Amino acid sequence: MPQLNAMPNPADFAHVRDWVFDLDNTLYPHHVNLFSQIDRNMTAFVAELLQMERDEARALQKRYYHEHGTTLKGLMVHHGIDPNAFLERAHAIDYSALLPHPELGEAIKALPGRKFIFTNGTVSHAQAAARALGILDHFDDIFDIVAADYVPKPAGATYDKFASLNRVDTRHAAMFEDLPRNLEAPRALGMKTILLVPRNLGDFVIERWEQASAEDPNVDYMTDDLTGFLQALNAA
Repeated sequence: MPQLNAMPNPADFAHVRDWVFDLDNTLYPHHVNLFSQIDRNMTAFVAELLQMERDEARALQKRYYHEHGTTLKGLMVHHGIDPNAFLERAHAIDYSALLPHPELGEAIKALPGRKFIFTNGTVSHAQAAARALGILDHFDDIFDIVAADYVPKPAGATYDKFASLNRVDTRHAAMFEDLPRNLEAPRALGMKTILLVPRNLGDFVIERWEQASAEDPNVDYMTDDLTGFLQALNAA
């Protein structure tokens, strides 16, 4: 496992022409906690759909998330729900916690080649978040859960579809993610992998399966500062 915030070796990225970024807890940091709003909305949806108490609904929501990659996929498999209704409810959130980040925007803009957002959320959610950060215009495209036919990361077929649709040579690409399990498929496809972790990691409650282990072979770099990492690459 790489050392946290080790400076990137420019030689490791000299071949990269496609830069792929997860959205939540990646393009904006974990401490912003925007996802907590989505999480509450999903719990409320499950509770109403299945007539459950909140705690029971939340436990089921998390089980589906763990087993299927997203709560949505679990609800589709086990309850046949309309995905659009769920996604609309989940992403009805307040984006005001996200402030413009011009330094991040400049660092993304300076990367050589194309830039993509690859999210288990929706295009509209990604657009709203990236627009609030002031970085939306620096991306060539957004690949979302609808484009993935509602099959979420970490499914290998979803990465294959992303690469095929956008004609990405994965041997010349890099992937930025906050969940270690979502880097397994990109690593197998030859992508350079960068794991984003929260600052002051001990202040956050993260499930065991969300944590990177010292033996994780799928992570090339680990950082809690995306802007600094990209700036270091661009300065080389």
